[in-house]
Amino acid sequence: MQKPFRVRLATITLVLLLGVWWALASAATGQKAFPNGQYLLTASELMQRQKKEPLVIVDVRTDEDFDGKVIPGAIRLPWSAFRSEDPARNMEGLFVGPAQAQQILGEHGLFRNDMIVLYDSVASDGGATASYIFWVLDMLGHKKMAILERGIDGWLAAGGKVVNKPQKREPLLYQAPTDEINLRRKVDEQFILPRLGDPYYQILDVRSSGEYLGQTLNTGLNGDPLKAGHIPGAFNINYENNWADAERKTLKSYADLAKMYQGLNPTAGVIAYCHSARRSSFSYFVLRLLGFKDVLLYDNSWFGWGGQERYYPAETTVNLLSGQAPPQVEQTAKADTKGQQPPAQNKTSQGPASGSQKKGYISCGG
Repeated sequence: MQKPFRVRLATITLVLLLGVWWALASAATGQKAFPNGQYLLTASELMQRQKKEPLVIVDVRTDEDFDGKVIPGAIRLPWSAFRSEDPARNMEGLFVGPAQAQQILGEHGLFRNDMIVLYDSVASDGGATASYIFWVLDMLGHKKMAILERGIDGWLAAGGKVVNKPQKREPLLYQAPTDEINLRRKVDEQFILPRLGDPYYQILDVRSSGEYLGQTLNTGLNGDPLKAGHIPGAFNINYENNWADAERKTLKSYADLAKMYQGLNPTAGVIAYCHSARRSSFSYFVLRLLGFKDVLLYDNSWFGWGGQERYYPAETTVNLLSGQAPPQVEQTAKADTKGQQPPAQNKTSQGPASGSQKKGYISCGG
């Protein structure tokens, strides 16, 4: 048997197996349920759970997004508390580390066995900031946590009341057993680089198509443009596509999400990244909701990979999952990319998924 034929046969077999897996999972869970449905709560479900068990409700909004109203009993713990910046490396949005993360959780009165419900708001990207703390908890091996769909907006729409004063909890010792902390959930350049081309690891770029194609440039902490393009071999599914309604931040059904991600192998590893790991934390959450087990977050994201002074390779070619349509370009880059030439594309005026945009650049924020 000739080698090209064997390769084609293996590819066809893999595609068929993925189709069977998704079909069986969909049949087992139905149209609306998720394999890990415990990670997502609607407002009505939260109201019912409050009557049955003790919950720790956490408002993760930053001061910039906070409107002074919280769900009754909620504490405040801004998601940004778990991130820092590193001017020496021209990077921001870096995870503070497991030790400091546990200290922060303990200072806010969170305990290892608490059922933690995280929420933000539609204005603060409807789940895509709460998802960052979800990732932190998942890495620490916390077993009981969920995100409130549509955040406080969903709560209000369901008739929930709000109060002006967040609850204060007594500081506790939050300590995750060493053998339960999954440091593999966080990967860096040294992990990814030698695994480029490894069929087990699927790299998922969740930025806009303009960023992915190098038509819109991310910037470093100092405002200078980073390299154009994406990690070689990376696929592109914009994190915004996880929502059925991007304005209301209503999550797509299981069936629709399964269809969107059907080209990914759920039994293999998925490395998600964006500009600063915030947006990709939401796609991380969705993949965990869908039952993917080996989901990894590239914490440094394009801040780490795209620095002009760094040797990490980048490409602007399109890599498509099975059944995926080519991405539509959103912007044209207007900066020196040190020899990298993005393909000529039609210009549009669609804005970035997060962060501010000036002259074809996307600043820190996503």
